Amino acid sequence: MADTFKFELVTPERMLMSQDAARVVVPGTEGQFTVLPGHAPVISSLRPGMIDIALADSRSMRVFVKGGFAEVDAASVTVLAERAWDAESMDQATISAELQAAEADLAAAGNDAARLAATSAVEQLRALQR
Repeated sequence: MADTFKFELVTPERMLMSQDAARVVVPGTEGQFTVLPGHAPVISSLRPGMIDIALADSRSMRVFVKGGFAEVDAASVTVLAERAWDAESMDQATISAELQAAEADLAAAGNDAARLAATSAVEQLRALQR
């Protein structure tokens, strides 16, 4: 069994990343889950949150995603994100704008799933602000 797998991050605009990874932690709507090489096939919707990526070359990255889907199989993980930002390069203006949008989504949430997604976004963005 290989000790890496292909990780791809795609938004509606373009492919943001295609790298070999050793581990990826994904914020699924049913809970956060870790993908390792040889993972069983899974398709999951995503809540807003942080994807932690351990790359094959020992670097790590954190990417904030605003919803989407993840498709996992033994050799790859593909994340189709509504929107995505490299957590290290998000400036305070972007974080503040996204936080305001998430707080508005929380105030307007009409069901538990919408409240959970909006609460997750608010918590993650407040953590980035610090």
